[in-house]
Amino acid sequence: MAQEQKKLDDGGKSSARLQRRIQAVAITCYMAVLFIQPAAAADTMWTRFSSIMADVYGELVGISTIVAVTASAVALLVRMISRNERAVAEATSWLKRIVVTWLVLNTLGFAVAYLQPLIQGGQYTP
Repeated sequence: MAQEQKKLDDGGKSSARLQRRIQAVAITCYMAVLFIQPAAAADTMWTRFSSIMADVYGELVGISTIVAVTASAVALLVRMISRNERAVAEATSWLKRIVVTWLVLNTLGFAVAYLQPLIQGGQYTP
């Protein structure tokens, strides 16, 4: 009877051990799911990366177009309304910068979308 009481009064050591074991089993299950899932998807890392980058670029172009239109409208308003020559010159230079930046972003998208199939697999096929 005294030994049974000692086992019960071990200060919670057995419950802490049990809790650690349960956590280890749970972590093992989570890791198994994480490592098995990509194999089950039959998708390579590069195709997944490519689709993610296409989504990110699509969002970037959409946001940049909205920002470019808004900033261009402000620059055009300043250019048309202002009587200060310095403000008009700065608005004109900002307008040029906005247009060039927007064109560069869209050209990069064109290069990725239309030139990538030409060089797919590391071999150029005209």
